[in-house]
Amino acid sequence: MSFSDLFARWVALIGGTALQVRRLTGGSPEPAWGGAPAIPPAKSQGLIPTLKMPTARGWDSGQTPIAAPGLKVNAFATGLDHPRWIEVLPNGDVLVAEATSRDRPPRSVFDYAMVSTMRRAAAMGASANRITLLRDSDGDGVAETREIFLKDQNQPFGMALQGDTFYVGNTDGLVAFAYTAGTNSITGPGRKLATFKPDGHWTRSLLLSPDGRKLYAGVGSLSNIAEDGMEVEEGRAAIYEIDLATGASRIFAGGLRNAVGMAWEPHTGALWTVVNERDGLGDETPPDYLTSVQDGGFYGWPYCYWGQTVDDRVPQDHAMVAKAITPDYALGGHTASLGLCWVPAGTLPGFPDGMAIGQHGSWNRSKLSGYKLVFVPFESGRPTGPPRDILSGFLAPDERESYGRPVGVTLGADRRSLLMADDVGNVIWRVTSQ
Repeated sequence: MSFSDLFARWVALIGGTALQVRRLTGGSPEPAWGGAPAIPPAKSQGLIPTLKMPTARGWDSGQTPIAAPGLKVNAFATGLDHPRWIEVLPNGDVLVAEATSRDRPPRSVFDYAMVSTMRRAAAMGASANRITLLRDSDGDGVAETREIFLKDQNQPFGMALQGDTFYVGNTDGLVAFAYTAGTNSITGPGRKLATFKPDGHWTRSLLLSPDGRKLYAGVGSLSNIAEDGMEVEEGRAAIYEIDLATGASRIFAGGLRNAVGMAWEPHTGALWTVVNERDGLGDETPPDYLTSVQDGGFYGWPYCYWGQTVDDRVPQDHAMVAKAITPDYALGGHTASLGLCWVPAGTLPGFPDGMAIGQHGSWNRSKLSGYKLVFVPFESGRPTGPPRDILSGFLAPDERESYGRPVGVTLGADRRSLLMADDVGNVIWRVTSQ
């Protein structure tokens, strides 16, 4: 056992004792979900961080997640290397971005504890840095063809195809490649359209505008609460809008600590995103969230959260706090909601219009949260009602091991299924009617 593993276990032991003290003094808060969540007052964790993360185990042969009643799940593809994001091409080919957080030297004792914990959970290591093509030629719901579609990228994540151009969101920028319909691979050089600061929250999700003229890119913060200063955070914690004809880019909305999945709500035409909020203030404080995104809007980070609740750990800018927008729908504390997909009514039996959300799962709270593929119903362009599970069962009953962790989710080519990436199980799961 390495020193890093021993240190992670020591931190978990010390942190566990601190957790028991916090539970005795503060109780267990109700999950902060919905449009009007009960968010507990902030309680700084101080020098002893809450670090609880299951050891990555993977799935046994024949084992699958648990599908909601009326649904079934099967492995569309297995044996991938940290699959994170999915793009379905017009011809039905499925592209999967394989990448992970790069191992790095810790910056502090707290950071060392976090990095050690992430390594044990298989959430950090060598990144495959490629995009793989999967093809289900016979339509049986299992991919028979697997090819390396694009290699030697820099932590690729988001993907988009417009006409004969394929776009990749690498951690350090947006790159465009020439694409031929039906090809199994891209070998030509890429052309960088926009540059992003790498590291920190490294994922760069992409979403085309409905008319295909613009591309939206999520760029997360470097740090938790700008503890290294705002200068290094310039141009981060934002969603960018890139004009594909001119290459011009601008910040569409800011104050979004780590906006990952994005989707269009088709009835109103609004852009929606899921955002991972800050750490270190308690199990449910503040919650991650699902929100519509206003052009020019500011959503609080790092100064405040859930509207204008000030984070007193951060040097304040009162003018920025005053204009912070309250998100639409809370998704629970530290659920690490990453994937987002609009699901039209009728895609899955018994599910109305709504959003499917891949919750990667917590690492920094006393009771694990997330580790599910959930559904939030919509009505008249807004979230309505409580969430529902689509897939669960990603954790061992004692929470010590994880079989898998949900990430990206999208509609299948048949428009009657969902595909979801699982970066611990190294699987693409397919969900359909039973």
